[in-house]
Amino acid sequence: MIKFLDIKLINNIHKEEILTAIRKVIDSGWYILGEEVEKFEESFAKYVGAKHCIGVASGLDALFLILRGYMELGIMKEGDEVIVPANTYIATILAVTHNRLRPVLVEPDIETYNIDPDKIEEAISERTRAILPVHLYGRVADMKRINEIAKKYLLKVIEDAAQAHGAIYKGKRAGNLGDAAGFSFYPGKNLGALGDGGAITTNNDELAEVIKALRNYGSHKKYYNLYKGFNSRLDEIQAAILNVKLKYLDEENQRRREIAQYYCENIINEKIILPVNNRQSSIINDKSHVWHLFVVRTEKRDVLQKYLTENGIQTLIHYPLPPNKQMAYIEWNNYSYAITEKIHKEILSLPNSPIMEHKSTKKLVKIINRF
Repeated sequence: MIKFLDIKLINNIHKEEILTAIRKVIDSGWYILGEEVEKFEESFAKYVGAKHCIGVASGLDALFLILRGYMELGIMKEGDEVIVPANTYIATILAVTHNRLRPVLVEPDIETYNIDPDKIEEAISERTRAILPVHLYGRVADMKRINEIAKKYLLKVIEDAAQAHGAIYKGKRAGNLGDAAGFSFYPGKNLGALGDGGAITTNNDELAEVIKALRNYGSHKKYYNLYKGFNSRLDEIQAAILNVKLKYLDEENQRRREIAQYYCENIINEKIILPVNNRQSSIINDKSHVWHLFVVRTEKRDVLQKYLTENGIQTLIHYPLPPNKQMAYIEWNNYSYAITEKIHKEILSLPNSPIMEHKSTKKLVKIINRF
């Protein structure tokens, strides 16, 4: 069986370092917002190239708190609009609606699966306050054009970088390409904890100070509350684990690129659309994609998935149902987003991880080419 993602094996590589880090936290007697969180915030900010990193409880909380921070600063208010991709994971949209802001869904580019800059301007209204691009599957969105549009209309740009840890776009890392960014450290991410965790990066001093308070009951000083805050803090143990794993992130991302390159050069099946169609392109040297997921498309998606399962290859669908078809947003169920819906009906994620052996990738290619 070729597992989709063997998280246990990935973490086993760093097991002794992780156990040492956990023991250090246990022995310290300090378990909330201590030295390990401070160390990770400093290291991750430096890695991303941003001035500030604020550790929080999850990727959803990261996006939620960025928006709430802007609301506390008077830059946004309830009812204001935030442009989001129509084909994103629902967490992106939940962060908007939990703040009683209005998500405006914009279709993706079917070649990249990221928000289509050509469709953003027509979605902007006098109530629009931000664009929230998602670096879906690990590929950085077209941030040059998105930032140009944002500048033209005086909008904030908030990156959902939950799937793009370590990606580099025009010399800058994901997380330092807009006004603020949200990261998730869910165990299956390229930089994954052993539980939930998230972070916010920004170069804005004022926003960072507000978010630091918001994540801790709205308090800068114990028992003194500036805001109606929340309890959303990165755990000391998870921060310690992330401090270990951050050192290996670039190396592990490069292994993902090598596997993606092999797939794109060797999967030859007219029924399957690859994420990069130009077989001559150098995926290994393209740092703007960290291949969190290797996603193919086919009109026979369900048949392909069944076939691969029968041949010992585990696959997943990211994601089977678009946001506008979810019961949580029943008010959107009658809306049509043709490109988004086509993508969600056809996509299938193949195994790709830093511990995947060449014999497994070779076997997968051989099997998928027979489909």
